[in-house]
Amino acid sequence: MVGSNKDKAYVITGPTSGIGYATALELSKHGIVILVGRNAEKLNKVKKVIEDMGKNAIPVICDVSDMNSVKKAGQQIIALRLPIAGLLNNAGIMPAKATKSAQGWDKTFATNYLGAFTLTEVLAPHLPDGANVVFIASAIEDPERKPAKIMGMKGGRYLSVAASADGNWKPGGAKMPGIDAYATSKLCVLAAAMALARENPRLHYHAVEPGITRGTKLGGEELNPIVHKVFGYLMSVIPPFSRYSSTPEKSAKTITKILTETSGKTGVYFDEKGTPMLGSVLSQDVNFQDSVVAETRALLKTI
Repeated sequence: MVGSNKDKAYVITGPTSGIGYATALELSKHGIVILVGRNAEKLNKVKKVIEDMGKNAIPVICDVSDMNSVKKAGQQIIALRLPIAGLLNNAGIMPAKATKSAQGWDKTFATNYLGAFTLTEVLAPHLPDGANVVFIASAIEDPERKPAKIMGMKGGRYLSVAASADGNWKPGGAKMPGIDAYATSKLCVLAAAMALARENPRLHYHAVEPGITRGTKLGGEELNPIVHKVFGYLMSVIPPFSRYSSTPEKSAKTITKILTETSGKTGVYFDEKGTPMLGSVLSQDVNFQDSVVAETRALLKTI
C-alpha cells in the first residue's frame, strides 16, 4: 500500500491550464506532483508556482497524442522510482477542425483516449497496491443527457476503436464541429475505466465528469471557439445547464478527493460534486466495455 503523504507522488497529464492546472496545485498538498505535458515552458511555470507554495513538482515532456512519446514519458516516470499513489488522465482537446496525430490517427481521439489508455497501461504494473487511476470523462458521451440533447448533441458515435482512430463516426451525429470526436473519445474513456476496474482489482479505477466548467481551454491553441463560448460561459449560468456548472478550482477539489481516497472503492463514475452517477446505456454494457479495451490493445500493437 502507498505510504504517508510525504512519500507519495501523483501523475497528472495536461496540468498547464484549466482543471489540470488547478488540480496540480491541489494535488501538491498531498505529495510530489509529476507534471506531464508537451510544453516545457508552461510546465516549468507550473513547477515554479508549486515550489513557491513550498511543495514539489517534476515536469515530464510528453505529447499525449503521440503513443511513442507517451511510452517514453511513462518510462521516465518509472525511472523516478517514486511511489505513485495516483494517476490522473486529464489531458483533453476539442478542436473544431480534425487533425492527425504522429501515428496518423484522429488527434482528438488520440489525445483524449488512446494516450490516456497507453500511459495507464505503461504505469499500471509499477503502481503500488491501492493506487488510484482517474480518467476525466464527459457526460457528452450520453445521448440521453438532458443538456447535451438540448444542444443537439447525439452522444458517442462509436463504430469501433480502429474507425475512431481513423476519424470515422457513426452517421447522424451532432452538427457542431468536433463534438462527435470528443463524445466518442469520452465514451471510450468511460468504458475502459470500468473494464480496467474489473480486470485489475489491485488498483482502483474511476472516471469523473467535471461538469460544465468555466475556465477550461480544452487544448489551448486547438480550442474550438464555438464550444469555448457555449461551455465557457453561457451554459454555466443559464438553467437547466447551470445545475451542472463548476469551476476549475471546484473540480480540482473533487478530483483530488477521489484521487487521494483510501476507501478501496473502484469502478465508480463520479459527477462534478463527487457523487456516483451513471453514464450512457452503452457505456454500462460490460461486453461493450471489454470489447473497447480489447480493440484498443489490438490497435496499439500495430504501432
